[in-house]
Amino acid sequence: MSITGELTSALGPTKVLLDEPTLAAYAVDEAPVLDYQLPLAVVFAESVEDVQATVRACAARGVPLVARGAGTGVSGGAHASQGSIVLSLERMNRILDLNPDDETAVVEPGVVNADLNAAAAPHGLMYAPDPASYKRSTIGGNVATNAGGLRCAKYGVTRDSVLALGVVLADGSLIHTGHQTFKGVAGYDLTGLFVGSEGTLGIVVGVTVRLKYLPPEVHTIAAFYPDFRSAAAGVLAVGRARVQPAIMELLDGGSLAHLDAVHGSDLAARGAALLLIQTDGFGADAEAAAIRPLLVAGGAVVTMEANAEAEELVELRRSSRGVGDEDEYRVGEDVAVPRSRLVDYVAELEAMAVTYGVHLKVVAHAGDGNLHPTFWVDRPDSSVDSDALERLGAALDKSVTIALAMGGTITGEHGIGQYKLRWLGLEQKEPVRELQRRIKELFDPAGILNPGKAI
Repeated sequence: MSITGELTSALGPTKVLLDEPTLAAYAVDEAPVLDYQLPLAVVFAESVEDVQATVRACAARGVPLVARGAGTGVSGGAHASQGSIVLSLERMNRILDLNPDDETAVVEPGVVNADLNAAAAPHGLMYAPDPASYKRSTIGGNVATNAGGLRCAKYGVTRDSVLALGVVLADGSLIHTGHQTFKGVAGYDLTGLFVGSEGTLGIVVGVTVRLKYLPPEVHTIAAFYPDFRSAAAGVLAVGRARVQPAIMELLDGGSLAHLDAVHGSDLAARGAALLLIQTDGFGADAEAAAIRPLLVAGGAVVTMEANAEAEELVELRRSSRGVGDEDEYRVGEDVAVPRSRLVDYVAELEAMAVTYGVHLKVVAHAGDGNLHPTFWVDRPDSSVDSDALERLGAALDKSVTIALAMGGTITGEHGIGQYKLRWLGLEQKEPVRELQRRIKELFDPAGILNPGKAI
């Protein structure tokens, strides 16, 4: 019996789909497609037992297995491998427990980030990590990539909110890591190891998360600057004042123009760059009052928006993940640099775009130095611009090497996946990479879990 026949027999035909439209839809995530492969089947797990049965069947036959949440990743971490089974966890979407007194929640991996926040809000709580895809992305996917988001400047990334995990290992066995308490240092931190491992060490089937207090007050400052570098300097000015905003986001002129075109706003008319700062909590007004004169002194035109408009600005930023779909002609990046080098790195990006003749737009989680530059070239309609893709690739390579030279990283929150493997050796040298390969071999000796990704 084939692997698809065995899975269908064990799980039932409603959980194992073989039709080509489904295979195609689940073959890739939202990253540029480098090597398009249709999986053998898509399995829709509805329980831990379904996951275990799928893993055991694949392990027995040496069949690659790619776990998948909502498919919102942009690094190819959920791209199907050749001859693989794609294991979708989106039907495992129950909030198993929400304890307001302990300020914790236990969820299945398919719970959507926004749904957990909706459930926590009546208790005055929130789940802090908020990637741009929070309305669609799942907690399991957030764990797989250690996702960040807008609020990470104050509240940290996914790893900072995960207390415990249930994980199915490569042999189908189930383990539990971590603890229900905020503190806990017994043994090695296996929970932290699984967070960000992109499904290469085990498949997360349960997550215990720490919740934060839903702030009673939120205050947004929109600071419009004449250029992007001045806006980046404003980030450093706020840091030197030792005020900790919840959100510090940078958008350049290209991003503002695109948002105006899509949403009918007038952001580009108000400046060539926007620094969007949000303070929260009982001291939100006082913190905002301390920040505003610092920004004005740096050349910004500063407005203090009413709450309704403030939330609209935040939502506009969330929607600025990219300009159009990413493909071979348009690629977004995810580098991070020390905050003190933000101004320098932005200057390098702008010069680089001119040198290589590529278009550039930049949005950034400026509070922690994580930038999302998007490079693109016009699709060539003749041989006149036949080197467009070569120039685009050269610009991407240069953006990475400059970030690393400044003490940065090739990925702040999107993960390595498949797409960034070509740069990983620039950041991580031997014997670090060999140690990671040995960890992978320990957890997955047959190499069936998301092969060719992350390390």
